[in-house]
Amino acid sequence: MSSYISNERPQPDQVLTAIADYVLNYEIKSELALKTAHYCLLDTLGCGLEALTYPACTKLLGPVVKGTIVPNGAKVPGTQFQLDPIQAAFNIGTIIRWLDFNDTWLAAEWGHPSDNLGGILATADWISRTHIAEGKAPLKVRQVLEAMVMAHEIQGVLALENSFNKVGLDHVLLVKVASTAVVGKLIGLTREELINAVSLAFVDGQALRTYRHAPNTGSRKSWAAGDATSRAVRLALIARTGEMGYPSVLTAKTWGFYDVSFKGNAFKFQRDYGTYVMENVLFKISFPAEFHSQTAVEAAMTLHYQISALGKIADDIKKITIRTHEAAIRIIDKKGPLNNPADRDHCIQYMVAVPLIYGRLTAADYEDNVAADPRIDILRDKIECVEDPQFTRDYHDPEKRSIANALTVELADGTVLEEVVVEYPIGHRRRRDEGIPELVKKYKVNLARMFPEKQQQVILEHTLNYETITGMDVNRFVDLYVI
Repeated sequence: MSSYISNERPQPDQVLTAIADYVLNYEIKSELALKTAHYCLLDTLGCGLEALTYPACTKLLGPVVKGTIVPNGAKVPGTQFQLDPIQAAFNIGTIIRWLDFNDTWLAAEWGHPSDNLGGILATADWISRTHIAEGKAPLKVRQVLEAMVMAHEIQGVLALENSFNKVGLDHVLLVKVASTAVVGKLIGLTREELINAVSLAFVDGQALRTYRHAPNTGSRKSWAAGDATSRAVRLALIARTGEMGYPSVLTAKTWGFYDVSFKGNAFKFQRDYGTYVMENVLFKISFPAEFHSQTAVEAAMTLHYQISALGKIADDIKKITIRTHEAAIRIIDKKGPLNNPADRDHCIQYMVAVPLIYGRLTAADYEDNVAADPRIDILRDKIECVEDPQFTRDYHDPEKRSIANALTVELADGTVLEEVVVEYPIGHRRRRDEGIPELVKKYKVNLARMFPEKQQQVILEHTLNYETITGMDVNRFVDLYVI
C-alpha cells in the first residue's frame, strides 16, 4: 500500500504574515521609540566611523569588482564609495559591527539590532538618489528611523523566547529576517511579495556560530551582520520581480526550518510587535566589549582606582571572583590562549584584566601589541567566574533585563576588597538620563576621527536635533558623512 504527500499549497505560516502585517500596517506613535532611534542612528554611524581606522576592516570595503561605478548608488559614510544597494549594505553593515560597539539586545537570543541599518540606510539612500534622478521626491530620515524601530522590533521580539545559539545558529539570521522585511517595505513590496521575501530569508542557508566560539573565534563575526543585511536587500529585490516564496518554510514537515534547524520546535512569542525593543535597547557607550561583560568592565574600572588608592598594582592581586549570569559564562568565560582581537573581545577575563591593569578598555586594547603584555595573561589565570542564579533570573525578567556582574578582589597580603556590583550598564534604559550625554560625546569623538573640524560642526548642526534630522532628505543626510 503506497502513501502520498499532499501537494496542496498551504497558507503562509503565521510567523510570516505577522511580520508582513506589522511592517505594512503598524503606525509608530511612540515618541520614545523614535527619539531613541535618533540616538541609535547617530551612535551606529559613529561606530562605523571608528571602524574605518582599522585596515582589517577597510580591506573588505568597496565594490565587488574594483572600479565599478553605480549611477545613483548608495554612498558609504566615511568613504568615497558609491555602490549598488546590496554591496553598500554589506559595507555599511560591516563597519557598524566591526568593533562590537553598537547597540545590543539580550534575551533567549542576543544580537545587535542596529546591524539592520546597513540594509536600511543603503536602500533608502539608493531609492532617494534614484527618485531625484527621475524627478520624484526622496525619502526622509524619519522613514529611516521608522524602519529602524521596526527592524529592532522584529529581531528583538523573535529573540525574546527563541534561542538560536542553542541550536548552533548565529543571531545574524534575525538581522537577515528583519532587514528583509523593512527593506521590502521601503522598496514597495505588496503583502504577498513581502511574505515571499521573508520566507526566502528563512529558507536561506543560515550562518553557524563557529566564528564566535573557541577554538575558531575569528573576524567573520565582525562582518557576518554586513553579510546578512546585504543578503536581505538581495532577497527583497528578488521578491520584487514576482519570484515565488515558500509559504510553509517554517512548518513544513521534514523540510521546514523548525524540523531542519530548530529541533522540531515552533517559535514562541512573549508579545506582539510594537515598539518595545527600541524603547528598551541597550547602548554600548563606555566600552567596546561583548555586552555580557559591560558591567564587569565598569566594576573593574572602579576596582582599578580603589587598588591604586591603596598603593597597590595589578601584580598585587591574588584572586578575582566574578559573580555573573549564565549567558556570560556560556559565551565569554574563556581560558587558554587568545589568538586574535575577535578572540579577546569575547573573553571576560581579558576584558576585566585590561582595565585592572591600565584603567581603560578601548578597541585598540584588543590588538596584538597590547595583548603581548604578559601581565594580562597572568591576571586572566587568577579570574574565576561563578553563576549567580538570581543574576540569571534578572537577566531574563522582562521588567528588569539586567546584565549584572559583581567582582571581588583578594590581594596577595590577604586583603579582600568589598565586592563591586553593577547590575545595569550605562547604556541600559534604567540609566538613559546618565547615558545619552555620554553617547553624544562618543558620537562627537567618532566624528573627529574622520572629519575636519568644519565638517564636524556641519554634521552636528544637522544631526543632533531630532526635529531637524527627521525632516532631512536621506541623500542629503548621507552626504554629510562623505569624505
